[in-house]
Amino acid sequence: MDAWGLYNQEAEEAVVGALFLEEDLIKECALTPDHFYFTRLKRILWAMKRLDEKGKPVDVISVVEQIGPHNLEKIGGIGYLTDLAGSVPSTANFSFYQNTVLEYFQKRKAVEIADRLIQEAKTEDIGSTIQKGIQELMAISQAETGEESGSIFASLSDIYHECELEHGDVTGIPSGFQKLDQLTGGFQESDFIVIGARPSVGKTAFALNIAAHAAKEHLSLVFSLEMAKKQLLKRAASFLGNISTQRMRNPRKFFQNEDWVNLSEAMGRLSQTNLQIYDRAGMDMGYIWSQVRRMRKAYGDEEKILVVIDYLQLIVGDPKHKQNRHAEISGISRDLKHMARELNVTVIALSQLSRGVESRQDKRPMLSDLRESGQIEQDADLIAFLYRDDYYNRDSEKDNLVEVILAKQRNGPIGTVKLAFHKEYGRFEEANSTFNLL
Repeated sequence: MDAWGLYNQEAEEAVVGALFLEEDLIKECALTPDHFYFTRLKRILWAMKRLDEKGKPVDVISVVEQIGPHNLEKIGGIGYLTDLAGSVPSTANFSFYQNTVLEYFQKRKAVEIADRLIQEAKTEDIGSTIQKGIQELMAISQAETGEESGSIFASLSDIYHECELEHGDVTGIPSGFQKLDQLTGGFQESDFIVIGARPSVGKTAFALNIAAHAAKEHLSLVFSLEMAKKQLLKRAASFLGNISTQRMRNPRKFFQNEDWVNLSEAMGRLSQTNLQIYDRAGMDMGYIWSQVRRMRKAYGDEEKILVVIDYLQLIVGDPKHKQNRHAEISGISRDLKHMARELNVTVIALSQLSRGVESRQDKRPMLSDLRESGQIEQDADLIAFLYRDDYYNRDSEKDNLVEVILAKQRNGPIGTVKLAFHKEYGRFEEANSTFNLL
C-alpha cells in the first residue's frame, strides 16, 4: 500500500529519542512497533520493549546488543542511535509525540481498509462488506493506544463508588411490571435478552408494552421486521388509551366519543416519550448496528438505551450462511450480544419457538425449544418465555393470564411471574392490579 505521505518521521524519532532520554518511560509507552511506519524505528522500538521485558536497562549500548552487530546497518548504525538519543531535549512532550504517531497509524489503517472495501464491493456481498468495514473503522476510531488496558484498578474504584450510591431495587431499565423487576433488577445495560413464545401468544404486544414504558425515561428503539410502524403505533395507542384493537381498525365506523378522546390523549402521551420505531424491510445486522451506534453517539454514553428486535429469525443473515440456517441464526445471535456489549445497550430480541412445544403434554416452553440455534441459549444473558394456558385450552380457568417464565438469568434467579393480558387492548399489567397509563 502506498502510504500517501501518511507518516511523520519526526514524531516517530521523537518517541524513540524520549525513550533513550528517560529509561523508565518505556513502561508508559503504549505504542507497539506496528504503529511505526519506518522499518528501522520499528526494530529499535522492538528492541527497547524486549529489553524492558527482560528487566534490562534501555540505552544505546543495550539496544545495540539486543539488535545484534550484524543488524546495525539495517537501523542506520550506532551513529543513528546516538543521534536519536540526543535529538529530544525533554520528555515533557512525550504524550504529544506518541499521539501523533498513533494518529498517522490510524490514517494509514483507514486508507488500507477503504482500499480493500473498494475491491470487495465490486465482487462480494455489499451488506457483509459494509458491516465488516464499519466494524473495522470503528475499531480504529476507538483505539487510543492500540492496546487495550487490562488494568483492574479503575474498575475497582468505579465499583466502590457505585456501592456507595443508592440505586433502589431497580438498577437497570424497568419493565413496568414490579414483580418482574424484582427478579431481574430491571433490564441491565450490555445484556442480551431473549423473549420466546409460540406465534400469537402475545410476544410483540409484551415487548411493545415494555418499550413504551421504558421510553418515559430512557431511549427505546424498536426494530420491527414483521409489522409496519403505523401498525405498532396503533397497538400502542390501543393499550395506552384503553381502546379496542377491533374498533381501531375502522375508527370512523366504530369509535364512540370516548374513544376519540382516549386516542388523542394516548397519542399525546406517545409523542412525549423517547420511542423510535424502525420498520425497514429486510433489515440486516449492519443496518441495525449502524442505527443503534448513531443513537449512542447522539445521546452520549450516560443515556440508557433499550433496543427491541421483533423478531430475531427475520433478521437477514450473512449471505455466506444461506445454505445453513443454524449457522445463520448463530451468527445473528452472536452479533446481537456483541452489539449489546460494545455499545452498552440493552437488547431484547423476540424469538420464535419450535413446534416441539405442541407435542408435549405440558406445553410450557423450555430452553431446548428455542428455534434453530443452541447458540441463542449460550449468548443470552436472560431468557424468558411467555405461556398462556388459554392459548391451548379453550375452557381454561386461567383466561387472560400469561406466565412469564425466566428460564435463564446469568446474574440472577429464575422463576415465573404472572401477568394479566387484556387481548382486546393488547395490554399487559400486573395480575390483580390497576393499569397505569404513561
